[in-house]
Amino acid sequence: MGSSSYLLGVFITAMFLQASSSSIPTIVGLYGETIEVPCNNGLVQSDDLMFTKWKYAKDDGTHGDLLVKQAHKEEATIQATDGYKARVSISANFSLLITKATLDDQRVFTCMLVWGTNVEEYPVEVEVRKSPLPPQIKDKAKELENGKLTKLGECAANDANPAADITWTKDGQTLVSDDKTILIIQKVTKDPSTGLSSTSSVLQYTAGKGDVGSQFICVATQEGATQASAPEIFTIHYPTEKVSLQVINKGPIKEGDDITLKCHADGSPPPTSFNFYLKDKKVPVMDNDTLTLPSVTRQSAGEYKCSLLDDESKQDSQDIDVHYLDLSVSPSGTVQKNQGDSLEVTVETNTSGVPQVSWTKDNEKLDKEPRFGPLSYQDAGLYVLEVSVAGIKKSHSFELDVQGKPTIKQLTEKASSDGNSKVLICEADGSPQPEVQWSINGTNEKSSYNQGQVIHRITVVPSKNLTVLCTVTNSLGEDSRAIYVPSDRSTGNDQAKLIVGIVVGLILAAAIVGLIYWLYMKNSRQGSWKTREKEMGTSEEEKKLENHKPEV
Repeated sequence: MGSSSYLLGVFITAMFLQASSSSIPTIVGLYGETIEVPCNNGLVQSDDLMFTKWKYAKDDGTHGDLLVKQAHKEEATIQATDGYKARVSISANFSLLITKATLDDQRVFTCMLVWGTNVEEYPVEVEVRKSPLPPQIKDKAKELENGKLTKLGECAANDANPAADITWTKDGQTLVSDDKTILIIQKVTKDPSTGLSSTSSVLQYTAGKGDVGSQFICVATQEGATQASAPEIFTIHYPTEKVSLQVINKGPIKEGDDITLKCHADGSPPPTSFNFYLKDKKVPVMDNDTLTLPSVTRQSAGEYKCSLLDDESKQDSQDIDVHYLDLSVSPSGTVQKNQGDSLEVTVETNTSGVPQVSWTKDNEKLDKEPRFGPLSYQDAGLYVLEVSVAGIKKSHSFELDVQGKPTIKQLTEKASSDGNSKVLICEADGSPQPEVQWSINGTNEKSSYNQGQVIHRITVVPSKNLTVLCTVTNSLGEDSRAIYVPSDRSTGNDQAKLIVGIVVGLILAAAIVGLIYWLYMKNSRQGSWKTREKEMGTSEEEKKLENHKPEV
C-alpha cells in the first residue's frame, strides 16, 4: 500500500475514533499564558511509536494541522500556516504547548498516536480564563444629599472571561436594589478584538445621617473568586438639627483662668460661624467655632449661649461657675506674749464653696485648729494657716513668741560616771533664753534650750562640803536656788564610819544569838524557865483546872 493510501486509512480511522468518543476532557488555560494540552493525560507509550500528530477543530467544523513529531526525529515539523504557526510546540511527554493564550484558543485539540497500523486519537477541549482587572469605583458623587436618591458611583470590572458579577456593600452589608431608595443597574460589554468581557454597575443611593462615615465597596465575583475595590466614604449633606455648647476647660474654673467656649452643630457640612452670647451680649464669630474669655473674675459667672448665625432658634447654653477665695487673718508677723496670756486669732474667709482648712506649726501638720490660751512656752513657734477651694490655695503665717521671767524647776546633783566628781544639773523655764550662772567653777559645761526650757550641767570636784547656788537670768527677771554638795573626802569618812558600824553591829548580833541559845539549853534541862507565879498559876486558875480534871 502506498504512503498516501496509508495516511488516508489512518485519518479515516482517527475520524471514526473521534466520532465514537462519548466525552471529551476539558482543561483550563490562563489568558496570555502558555497552555499545556496533555496527550492521553500524559500516558503515552513510546515503544514502537511511529509518530505523534496534533491538530485542532476550526470554527467551520473542519480540522487544521498543527505539527507532527516523528519518533526517530528530535524536532517536530510545524504544519500550521495560520496564527498557530509561531505559538505551538510539543513537549517531551507529547503535550501540545500553546503560548500567549487567547480566547480564540477555546476549541478542541486532538492528539493522534500511530503504531504501525494502529491509530489512537485523544481530543481535549480547552477553555481560557481571565480574571477581571481589580474593580474600581469611578464617576463618584462629590457629596450625597440627605433623603435624595443620588448616583453614588459606577463600578467597573474589566477584561474578564467569563464576565464578572458586581455587588455593592455598605459597611460590610450587601446592598439590594429596591427601585426606591437603592437602584443598581449592571451591564456587560465584550471587546470585539479580544473577546474579553467588562462588567459595569451603577449605584444610586438615598443617603441619611446614619450614613456619615460609612464605607461603600464594590465586589467583583467570577466563578467563586472575589475582588474588592478600595472603600469610599462620601460627604453627606443634611441640615443642622441640634447645637451644643461646650466649655473647654479641665477642672474647676477659678479667677484668673481663661475660658474657651466651643459651639458645635450636627449639620453636614458643619457650620463654621456662630453667635456667642456672653451674659446677654451677642458676639458674632466668623469662620470659627470657639471663643476664649481671658482672665475671668467672679463677676464672669453666669449663663452663656451659642446659636447658628442664620438661625438663632437653634442654640444651647451652659452655666459657668467661677471659683474664688478671699482670706484675712489676724495677727501677722511676729507676736510677743507673756506666759499665761491669751492670743486672739481671727480668720475671715469669703469663698465660692466649702473651704479646706489646715494648720501647721514649725512645718508639722496639726491634727486640729490650735488654741492660744493660756499660753505656755510650748505654744511658741511659726504657725501657717492654709485655706483651699476648687484648686485655689491661700496661706497666712505668724510667729508666736511666748516670754516670761525664768523659774528654776529643779536643781539636782549626781555622781559622775567615773565616780570621781559630781554633776550639777539646773533646769529652768523662761523666755527669752535665760543665762545660767553658778556660784562655783566647773568643767564639762553643757547647756540646751528648747521650747522655753533650759538645762545646764557642770561637773565639779569639791574639796570640802559646800553649798552651790544656780542663778538664771533674762531681760524679765531672775531666779536662784541652792544645793548642798558634800566633798569627796567627807563622803569617804562617812563610808568608813558606816563600815565600822556594820562590823560592830554584826558582833553584837552574834553575842545576842549566843546568849539566847545558852538560856534555851538551860531551860530545857530544868523543865521550865518561868517564875513561880507563872509555874504554879493563881488560885483561881488552880480551881478551874481542878473542876476540869478528867474522871478515872
